[in-house]
Amino acid sequence: MERPITGFRTDEHGDWCAILSCGHPQHVRHNPPFTNRPWTTTEEGRNSKLGALLNCVRCDRFELPADFVAYRQTPVFTEQSIPAAFTKDHTTKAGVWAKIVVIEGTLRYHAEVLDAEVELSTARPGIVLPEVRHCVEPVGTVRFFVEFYRSPIEE
Repeated sequence: MERPITGFRTDEHGDWCAILSCGHPQHVRHNPPFTNRPWTTTEEGRNSKLGALLNCVRCDRFELPADFVAYRQTPVFTEQSIPAAFTKDHTTKAGVWAKIVVIEGTLRYHAEVLDAEVELSTARPGIVLPEVRHCVEPVGTVRFFVEFYRSPIEE
């Protein structure tokens, strides 16, 4: 999934990482002749790439950024109390991830980047990517809540 670059930082070895809008870091090394990214060697060059798109394989795998923290949780919903907005396509804001936690029963989860619907259960939570259209549908009796995550820098 393509995500825009929002900033840069160095890793523990001094290599440059692009920070993507999803919160995932991605190495952007200049290592000729294998990888030519001379723009990484100057601040001006890095700034020129802000907003450029990079493919985020971690988003493709629905990986919640490791350092993100939970900052809010919804009440517990049932098949009767689920907000109507949850059953229609909607998104989270840029940089906001969510985890759908099923306490009992099953929810059908659909995200536009999935090729199919996924059944969520107590053993299989749903990960919601920032800015990706998604919806859920109860399958019989269900109880669940949603936890929202963001970068610890934004706390």
